[in-house]
Amino acid sequence: MRFALLGFFVLWLNTLAFGQQGTLSGKVTDKKTSEGVIGATVLVTGTTQAAPVNVDGSYTLPLDPGTYDITMTYVGYKPLTFPGIVVKSGETTTLNGAMEESATSLTEVTVTGVKQTGTEVALIQDLRRSEVVVSGMSNDQIVRTLDRDAAEVVKRIPGVTIQNNNFIVIRGLAERYNTVLLNDALTPSAETDTRSFSFDILPSSVIDRVLIFKSGAPELQGEFGGGIVKVYTKNSVLENSTSLSVSGWARSTNTFKDGFLSTNHSSTDLLGFDNGQRSIPGLLGNLTPNAATTSQELAANRTSLRNEFLPRSITSRPDLRFSLGINRKFEIGKVYVSNVTSISYSNTQEQYTSERQRYDFYDPKFPDLMPLPQFRYQDTRSLSAVRLGVIHNYQVRLNDRNRLEFRNFFNQYGTDEVVNRRGPNYSEVPDIGLEHNDYSLHYQSRSIYSGQLGGTHEVGPANRTTLTWATGYNYVNRSEPDYRQNQQTRLYDATKPGEMNPAPFEVQVNSVPQTSSRFFATLNENTYMASGQAERRFAGRDTLSANLYKLRVGFYTEQKKRNYDSRIFNYTRAGRLDPAIGSQPLSTIFNPENLNTTTGFVLKENTNDFDRYTGENTLAAGYVGGVAPLSDKFNLTGGVRVEYNRKFLESGGTNKPYEEKRTFFLPSLNATYNFNEQHLLRAGGSISVNRPEFREVAAYNYYDFNNNFFVKGSDSLRTAKIYNADLRYEFYPTRSEMVSVGVFYKHFTDAIEQMTTSITGSDLYLTYQNAPKAYDLGVEVEARKSLVGLTENRFLERISFILNASLIKSRVQVDTAASGNTGFALANRPLQGQSPYVVNAGVFYQDDDSHWQVSAQYNVIGPRISFVGDKLNNPSIIELPRHVVDLAVTKGIGTHFEVRAGVQNLLNQLVRQNYDFDRNGKINGIENEASFNRYRRGTYSTLGLTYRF
Repeated sequence: MRFALLGFFVLWLNTLAFGQQGTLSGKVTDKKTSEGVIGATVLVTGTTQAAPVNVDGSYTLPLDPGTYDITMTYVGYKPLTFPGIVVKSGETTTLNGAMEESATSLTEVTVTGVKQTGTEVALIQDLRRSEVVVSGMSNDQIVRTLDRDAAEVVKRIPGVTIQNNNFIVIRGLAERYNTVLLNDALTPSAETDTRSFSFDILPSSVIDRVLIFKSGAPELQGEFGGGIVKVYTKNSVLENSTSLSVSGWARSTNTFKDGFLSTNHSSTDLLGFDNGQRSIPGLLGNLTPNAATTSQELAANRTSLRNEFLPRSITSRPDLRFSLGINRKFEIGKVYVSNVTSISYSNTQEQYTSERQRYDFYDPKFPDLMPLPQFRYQDTRSLSAVRLGVIHNYQVRLNDRNRLEFRNFFNQYGTDEVVNRRGPNYSEVPDIGLEHNDYSLHYQSRSIYSGQLGGTHEVGPANRTTLTWATGYNYVNRSEPDYRQNQQTRLYDATKPGEMNPAPFEVQVNSVPQTSSRFFATLNENTYMASGQAERRFAGRDTLSANLYKLRVGFYTEQKKRNYDSRIFNYTRAGRLDPAIGSQPLSTIFNPENLNTTTGFVLKENTNDFDRYTGENTLAAGYVGGVAPLSDKFNLTGGVRVEYNRKFLESGGTNKPYEEKRTFFLPSLNATYNFNEQHLLRAGGSISVNRPEFREVAAYNYYDFNNNFFVKGSDSLRTAKIYNADLRYEFYPTRSEMVSVGVFYKHFTDAIEQMTTSITGSDLYLTYQNAPKAYDLGVEVEARKSLVGLTENRFLERISFILNASLIKSRVQVDTAASGNTGFALANRPLQGQSPYVVNAGVFYQDDDSHWQVSAQYNVIGPRISFVGDKLNNPSIIELPRHVVDLAVTKGIGTHFEVRAGVQNLLNQLVRQNYDFDRNGKINGIENEASFNRYRRGTYSTLGLTYRF
């Protein structure tokens, strides 16, 4: 049925492609190369009726019925004139032309202007001229989709997947193995438990292009495994413009439905931060570790402790998204200035229900016998999110030789998350079990600022030397004020599950962190950066820029400081608890009158000395490299990068400070062989590293309520070293099309991974380890193709396709003899987060005359390990494939309006994370029903309007 509707939809669009006039269309190509002459003009001789030639050489010129003389012109080419061309009403007349270069165009000409980097042609040409293996996506392709943020954009690039909806995985390597730069400056991370940049904070409307460098080079950062991601925001301006976009979004799981869980918001939650109502009360702020509140303190501060452990139930509203774009260019004397300003805002609500389970030990002697469950929970997760983003960029061209850029990015992101966990836990009371009704009320806000000031200067005779420099500053603040958790239990009755059981839940009150607790945490990070490069060009076979030898010398320095502090307080029984108080429901049990040191409750601080840490990282790098165009066909680039890094972390308690000082020599070599103008072969080899992050080496325990485990650092982690090799064939049929096939291999020493294990009792811990050896081997295929030139049908020639796919295999060798835990991670398995295959496909229809754009996109990733298990009681958790289809339609109305509609996640398939009991890396047999977590996120539909002033 879905395919029938899609076919009907496409046929309906076909009827829109024909108008009342006749049409003259065809292609304008270079007589020598047969490529499209982009920028040429097709006009009615002696008139102003004209049509531009598109990026693929095609053009479309609507004309009234009649006979015309037609001329094709372009600078540097001899004009072509065709007399007596007949155009009939309602019909298409095809006229192709092959233009020949004029004799005056055979010398090199230097043109000064503003380079447009966000178009599909510009991107493909950048990929073609690149000195290393690189993939990317342009703004042209982004605007055809419903992708809302950078996370949804990058997952369409070959070999790229997204984990947890915001972290990037490249070539099967988890987020920690990928370095992200925003406008050539390292991005800040607001995540406490990972070094990765959270891509969901960057709205897609401000992205100019995304490039992913998959092989190393001296001028690129030496820390990467999967790739180096460069996200560029819009910066250059062709003309003054202002645009305003407003859209509403609806989720099938919750929009317009009752039962959405929400906390008591502060007055500034609409802007993404708390106004202070969730701040730590003075009573708690003055407590010392392991101290309990006194009677006098409770009496003086009862009213400052908000008694909110139960969420409100409201009707969920549609999501709202808003963006304002302002582009301006102006001149100050002879100085050209352009400014790009973007303000984006979103206010969203999402709710879904997931099933969570944990099982006892699996006996391989009985492979068809399901282990007994420890618990079966049903989580209702509600998330209200507000994002406010501002981009304010300047480009200043002082003259033809000197240019400055000033870029600013600010993002304020606030989330209010409620989780209600219900279901039986069979292990807590022997033979009976307890039924849970637990709540987690978690608000957090993230403030991120990233600013860069840089310049490019051409110096010396004939502008043979280019100097580039940049300075940058990143600031991150992450706040988790008054994160409340509570457990309520009652004896489990299998005959009266859930709402059928009239027995009241009893509030659990003790010193265990995941019972009645209040948690406060703050993270502050400041990073200062500076870089510079000098490139000197030397004459080669001739003076054309493509044939010049280049020598590059540069440096990069970075100083990062982080402070993290957390405090946790638990409600505990004081003296002889009054049974009348202890039996009260969660809504009243912690009322002010119940806080006393005799018959009620007191608050006790359970913060440990190691629940806070300070970290400092110093990176200093220098490099020398060169480019050698040895012939018309063969180009060689390479060099060496030297990186010194010192990481230092200190926490309280008896733990010794962590410190690692390492210097690495990171050589790289890349070669390109051009068979002709359309075919080339690339090869690359390099050495890179992967360093532990602050959180990964901190001896700090954090309880993750959503996944029901603790996160713990490991101070024994070492920097990983990676050997990279790439080989790729590329074919460029036209300036806007490409086909590539590549293979890659990576070898790791001391690869860093996450693993789950039981350290004490039944509690599950997520920690980190070094695997002595690992490898990653894969094949990548990418194709971008349109139907222009393959058909004369007006509808079909406006269709283009994008397809990319990856096949990847990885294996890990673990030191099974060395482990400080009760279990050690499994060997002979894929790397954590690595999928054996990734497929992205898209079909696009674009009619510039009628202002129609239609897209359908498909994505699937193969099964991957979400959490690595140990060899005792904790099998690995494998995320299973899920097919995702997105549809989008855009229609321009007049010169100012644009309407966009569409639906994401049309198939709404289950997100499934299942246990691999037999540890064979596959989910089969009883494992198909043994889910660690499963849920549906629902379809996501939109209707939006854009107005361009």
